[in-house]
Parts: sequence; C-alpha cells; structure tokens
Amino acid sequence: MVEEAGLLTREFLLKADCKTAFGEIEESLLWTCEQRAASLAATLACRPDSGPVWIFGYGSLMWNPVFEAEEVVAATLHGWHRAFCLRLTVGRGTAQQPGRMLALKEGGSTSGLAFRLPEAHLHEELELLWKREMVTGCYLPSWRELRLENGQQVTALVFIMDPRHPHYEADTCSHTIAPLIACASGPLGTNAQYLFSLEQELNRRGMEDRALSELAQQVRELQVCHHRLQG
Repeated sequence: MVEEAGLLTREFLLKADCKTAFGEIEESLLWTCEQRAASLAATLACRPDSGPVWIFGYGSLMWNPVFEAEEVVAATLHGWHRAFCLRLTVGRGTAQQPGRMLALKEGGSTSGLAFRLPEAHLHEELELLWKREMVTGCYLPSWRELRLENGQQVTALVFIMDPRHPHYEADTCSHTIAPLIACASGPLGTNAQYLFSLEQELNRRGMEDRALSELAQQVRELQVCHHRLQG
C-alpha cells in the first residue's frame, strides 16, 4: 500500500501534464484546464451554505487523499453505493487492456471518510482534487448529505458516476469485472492493488464491504491461476 500511495503524490499532481502523466488518453475525452476550472466554478456556485467544505472519500482518497484536510471523520453516504462501473484506460489500465475504476451508483449506502478542507486554501485544494478526479469529466461533483460517526449531518462534495460518460459500464457483475481488474495495469500501478488497498483500508477502519471483499478474493484466485499457467 505504501508503494502504491507513493505513485500518486501531491508533487506529482501539481506538476502533472494531464495529457501524458496518467497514460494515453483519447483526445476527445481529455478535459482542458479551462473545462476543469469551469466545472469547479459551477460546483462552488452551487455551494449550499458558507459552512466548511467537506469531501467524501470512498476509494483511493481514503488511504491517499493528497489534499490537505483540517479534520477527517468516518461518515456514511445514504442513497449511493460503490460500483466498479468506470472503464479504466489510464492510470491503472490501458486502452488495450482496460480495467475498472470505482464510482458511485444510485441505491444503498456507502461508508467512507469525510475530509474538512481548510477555508484559507480551499480553491487550491479543490483545483488539485479536480485535476485528479476530473481528467475526463467522468464524475458528477455533487453536494450530498453525509452522516458523520458522531451523528452530525454535513453537506459534502461527492464524486458520482456520470452515466452519460463514454466509459460508463452498466455491467458490474463480479464475474465480468474480476478478470479485468486482475490483469489491468498502467503508469500508476495495478488495478488489483487499488482494490486490495481499498479492502485493507476498509477492514482497518471496521467498514468491511462484503461485496468488495468477495471481489478481491476472486481477483486473487484469478491471479494465482494466471501465475500457475505462466509457470
């Protein structure tokens, strides 16, 4: 997990050229700096109040947030669940051997972490977050209610899958996605290690996700079979 986190650092993101840093991105999908800035401005224009801005982390943000936060609290998002519904052709996959990336789909609930951003550096931290998450505009940044572990409710920014995106995949059956995750890799590491790191982080925090753990076990078994065949 330390090795994986080291691949995507704050310094890397600040210097990264989005055209090349994450792998080969289809030009038609790659967002410009201006598009990311417009998306961020539009999202902030919908900011519900003048209270603190919270970010909900449900994937790699949980173990490698990169941005600075003044407070980190366990939280639950109701109405949305984790799903590997984003075709992954950069970062931890390629167009030739795509993997699957995590997003949120409607229904159920998700346990994760809420990060309270410092107001003094809010725009700087959000620009970095947009550069990380919105390279191809695959998510819908939305304001949603979170319940913190102490029972408090806060409004947070949540990155939800945009089902209109060309890389949206409706089929998230484990038998479909496990072979993809087991084999995919890219400039930021392997798709499987992303899954294993998330499983480890959730278990460490007492947030076990049974479906995700079962998927991780399938991926491990596929990797063992693959290594045996190669041997």
